[in-house]
Amino acid sequence: MSIPDLLASYWTICGAAEPHTDREYSPFSLRDRAASASRAGFTGLGLWHADLAHLRGQHSLAEMRAILADHGIVHLELEFLTDWFVDGEKRAASDLTRRLLLESAAALGARHIKVGDFFKTPVPMAKLVEEFALLCAEARDHGTRVVFEFMPFSRIESLDDARTLVTGAAQPNGGICVDLWHVMKLGIPYAKVASFPSRHLMSIELNDGYLEAPPGMDLVTETTCHRAFCGEGQFDVRGFVSVMREAGYAGPWGVEVLNKAQRAWSLSDLTSRAYATTARQFVRT
Repeated sequence: MSIPDLLASYWTICGAAEPHTDREYSPFSLRDRAASASRAGFTGLGLWHADLAHLRGQHSLAEMRAILADHGIVHLELEFLTDWFVDGEKRAASDLTRRLLLESAAALGARHIKVGDFFKTPVPMAKLVEEFALLCAEARDHGTRVVFEFMPFSRIESLDDARTLVTGAAQPNGGICVDLWHVMKLGIPYAKVASFPSRHLMSIELNDGYLEAPPGMDLVTETTCHRAFCGEGQFDVRGFVSVMREAGYAGPWGVEVLNKAQRAWSLSDLTSRAYATTARQFVRT
């Protein structure tokens, strides 16, 4: 079984950046990240919105695109947009991030922009569908896709609601991102994921972790600090890969591992370990 294109998601190789703080940008330069990811075998890279803003203070978009191209990075993921479906001050702040992501996506040739919700924000499904359709239309004008990531923390935490969102919006560049960690925590059977309409299944992220978290560990701490590289936890990653490949998913496959201990690792160790452990999941034993 051949190794498909793999994408090093932002949090996997960003090093000492801390989620949900004012230090979400990576200490590693874009050039170093692209070079190290490429040496390890990755053809894709992810950038978080706070990191993207930080990088744009150092480089022009043309310089950033050249750096990625020089190192063979052909799949670029930009994330993360929240509050795109609300009103008021939160929407005003969201719109600034939206502009940053869309303008950067157009200039950098981003494959997709990842969006979602972290706080189970109360909003009618009809409003979500309407706003998602509008966001997709705007993204299409910028030459990119929009993928919604369902998760236990989101207003949309089930495949059924995710399907309602993307089929209701009915946008050819609008789909979902399936993160294995969320699939496991929500108890969704692999076969149900595989049955999702293929035209709207636009991104898959792999990782590993606990089937049952240690006593006293909350879900937020678990997801931001204790994910594991593929094959180093308790998930059946290889089984998930096999099911989704049989369903026709052709990649690229993201590798998203948020792990507190690994934030002190060198960039070389992060990229090489992330690629090697993930690549093994595609090799028959």
